[in-house]
Amino acid sequence: MARRRRGKPINGWLVVDKPVGMTSTAVVNAVRRALDAQKAGHAGTLDPMATGVLAIALGDATKTVPYVTEAMKCYRFTVRLGQATDTDDAEGTIIGESDLRPSDAAIADALAPFRGEIEQVPPAYSAVKVAGQRAYDLAREGQVLELAARPLWVESLEMIARPDPDHVELEMVCGKGGYVRAIARDLGQALGCLGHVSALRRVWSGPFDADAGVTMADIETGPEALLPRLLPLEAGLADLPELPASAEGAARLRTGNPGLVIASDAEYGEEAWASYEGRAVAVGIYKAGELHPTRVLGGRG
Repeated sequence: MARRRRGKPINGWLVVDKPVGMTSTAVVNAVRRALDAQKAGHAGTLDPMATGVLAIALGDATKTVPYVTEAMKCYRFTVRLGQATDTDDAEGTIIGESDLRPSDAAIADALAPFRGEIEQVPPAYSAVKVAGQRAYDLAREGQVLELAARPLWVESLEMIARPDPDHVELEMVCGKGGYVRAIARDLGQALGCLGHVSALRRVWSGPFDADAGVTMADIETGPEALLPRLLPLEAGLADLPELPASAEGAARLRTGNPGLVIASDAEYGEEAWASYEGRAVAVGIYKAGELHPTRVLGGRG
């Protein structure tokens, strides 16, 4: 007999404006406890020093996490020029220094190679796995790592402020898997002055915006503050086309079979999601009037 899951079956998304100093896991656990929720997870880790959007999926919404993780994201961050650290952020140990301070024009010019499809080597202190172990665990043991470069799509990267010679504020919109710390490290190397991230904020992630997020004070208040801010499961699918399904089509989709849908602006072979009476039923591939499901959502909110 299956063990009954403890907690309440709460389904939906809660956007948290994560504060400095907390791990993403700690925030998820705080939300789970506050709502006494059966299941919770997040769509994209933020380092403890980072603030901003941490999108937390509850219950059935955890099935839509990949569609938020894959979405574009916007970061605003400050690069401390003249210093390199072993972690590529302000929490690490300084491993190099330079007296050179590039001009605004030099920084603007140096940003160009970081746009578009780039290759990025993750920081040594990252969650990338090396022979089954996390890179940060090996780095803490003193091992020198040579991590493989990974492709990253950078939609935009712009300088938005230069508060003083030692700091430059940047804004980046990028795809999945980007390390802001690596951008700061590589930019510092390209400028010849070294650099690391001293402040970082995720402004938005897919359909979720930091300004709409709840705070830790809200979480501590409990369900009365959080439940009215809960977004439906469907919020995590906002970047995919919606295809209304017939009753028969929805029934077939719920069993994992292709189902009839009413085409919207989805193209043949495009990933989309089917809805019935406003509720998500399945995500899949649209083909000639049918959705071929890859993930059944069940139609619950």
